[in-house]
Parts: sequence; structure tokens; C-alpha cells
Amino acid sequence: MKRFAYKLLASVLFSSAISFSFAQTNSINVVTTAVPFLRISPDARAGGMGDLGVATTPDVNSQFYNVAKYAFAKNPSGIGMTYTPWLKDLGLNDVFLASLAGYYKLDEQQTLSGSLRYFSLGNIQFTDNLGNDLNAFRPREVAVDLGYSRVLSERLSLGVAIRYINSNLAGGQAITGVSYKPGNAVAGDVGLYYNALGDDGSGLSMGLALTNLGSKISYTSDATQKDFIPANFSLGAVYTSVSNEVNKLSFGVDIQKLMVPTPPLLGDSAGLVNYRSKGVVGSWFSSFGDAPGGFSEELKEFYFSLGGEYTYNEQFSIRAGYFYENQNKGNRQYFSVGAGFKYSTLGFNLSYLIPSGSGVNRNPLSNTIRFGLIFDLGEQEIY
Repeated sequence: MKRFAYKLLASVLFSSAISFSFAQTNSINVVTTAVPFLRISPDARAGGMGDLGVATTPDVNSQFYNVAKYAFAKNPSGIGMTYTPWLKDLGLNDVFLASLAGYYKLDEQQTLSGSLRYFSLGNIQFTDNLGNDLNAFRPREVAVDLGYSRVLSERLSLGVAIRYINSNLAGGQAITGVSYKPGNAVAGDVGLYYNALGDDGSGLSMGLALTNLGSKISYTSDATQKDFIPANFSLGAVYTSVSNEVNKLSFGVDIQKLMVPTPPLLGDSAGLVNYRSKGVVGSWFSSFGDAPGGFSEELKEFYFSLGGEYTYNEQFSIRAGYFYENQNKGNRQYFSVGAGFKYSTLGFNLSYLIPSGSGVNRNPLSNTIRFGLIFDLGEQEIY
């Protein structure tokens, strides 16, 4: 199997939602990265709101969206687990994302947190260029991170996290003289959270997060063949209205953009060389103005999450959301719904991605379900 297949295997499974129904044309220029599993929302609560999570009220899964939110968590500590059977609509039964997250408040101002993401791509039979069977292998990817957040003022908090990423797509096989190895990378997150909620829980909250800021990743010893990981810019705002002691309604929006260079158009060999040679830090800044189509194309690289959550008596929650990405930059567009139940220290969340499209245009993300459990270790707090 060619190097292309190994390196983009995860991208095909995740980014098949990005439009395998389209032929590559000059108008379609999708920004791609390695380890795209880091872009999959691993939280059932956020999943029910169109993947909204940068500025929502703090919960145990804040590590995946904005680590700074933990500083304003009301519970002393918590643990959360989520399971996502992935791409079920394509008939794949052994592909899934599992996550674990937790936090512990050192005091009223400081919080430690951590998370684990495990993405299994199922069992795959590898073949050579002639179709001869090689070894069977289960490609998998893992991300482990630790975070620290701190209250800076009555309303503002700052959080940082460091992440280790391992991507084992080929199991160390050697094909046509090239040895493929697991890819490794180190990245970090920086987040800000502004909490202007009143004593009754109503008001505005805002968040800013820069995630997966880190090294390139490589699957061979060839130093020129390294890929960008999905560094991401996220900005969000949520407004919460509390009408009485038992009814609470929140709605918000997240605006995001990959801080990764836009790839050159097909046939632009000089552009490809320049793309490959770009440094990581410089690409974070240049990614806001490097689209071949100019400013109009750059705007298309922003994607959005719109979502809302209604909570009754701090025990039952109903959620809905919409995710939008431009058709020439990925074409992920879908509605999602979700629900949550909380009793004492135990919480359960469920989200469902509503089927969309038909035939070859059917969204491969359709029928995706996330299941999540939350354990609060201390004072009760609604999520």
C-alpha cells in the first residue's frame, strides 16, 4: 500500500464527511492535517449542541474545548467518560472514539486537569501494490494531556495544557523499501474564559482557545515528509437566561479556524514545495491570509457551531445545535440533538447527529451517537 494510504487513512475515515461526493476542482481546496481525530468532538454534551463548547458553563470535559473553564468549576473534582461509535452510517462497526477526562481543584483559584483520547480505526488488512495480503493490523491513535487553569480576576481565568500524540497507522510495516513508523508529536493549548454570570446563573460568558499548537508529525525517517497537526483557533460566546428557580436556557456560537496552511491547488508543484517547507510557528500566523483565492477564500475556512441548552430543575437537559462548514472547505453541515440527566453525583449525556443528504451526498457522519457519563466528586452542580 502506498504511503498516501497509510498517512491519510484516519483522514479518509473522518474527512469522508468532508466530501467524497465531490471531485477535486480548483474551487474545492480543503485544509487537511494529520491526526484529524483531534477535531472530533469527544463530549456528548457539546455534541448535542453542534459541537459548541468554548464558552459553555464549565464541566468535566472542558479540557477538550477550553481548559481555562475549569477554574470556574463549582465542584471540587470530577471524572467523565464518553464513547462514540464512529461512522456507523458507512457500515463500520469497529471504529470508535473513547475519551476520559477529569479535574481536581487545588483551591478556589487553581485547578489541575487531564484527559485521554483513544481512536480505533478498526481491523484493516494491508496489501501491497499488487493486491497481495500483508499483515492485518488495527490502526489507532492516542492523545494524552495535562492542564492547569487559574483564576486571574473575579471574571477571568487562564488555562494551559500540554499534549502528547501518538498515531500508529501502519504497525511499523516496510513497503517498497520504506519503513513506516508510528508518528509522534507534542502540542499545547492556551485558553481564556470570561465568566460574567450572575449569582442566579444568568448572563454572558465568552471563551478564546488556541489548541494543538505543536510540532509536525512524521511517519517515516524522511525529514521532508512531515505533516501539520490540527492547530486551531476558537472564539465563543454563550448567553444564559434564568427565568425562575427551575428553568434555565442557554444559547451560543463558536467560530473556529484551522491555523494550518492552505494547501496549493492541484498541479502547483512550486506551491507544494513551499507548503511542505513552511515552519510551524510561522504557519499559525500566515494561515489567516494564505488562501490561493485571497480574502474571500480565507473567509470560507472559518466554521461555526450554533447551539442551545434548556435545563429543568438542574436535573434534566435538552439540547440542539447546528454545525456549518463551507462546501468548498469540507462541507460538514449537520444538525444535532441531545439530552442529559443528572441525579446526585452521577450524570448521563446522549447526543445524536441527525441524518442529512441522500445517495452519494449522504453525510457519512449521519446517525453518529455519543454516550457520556459524568461523576461529580463533591458539591452537586448542573451541567
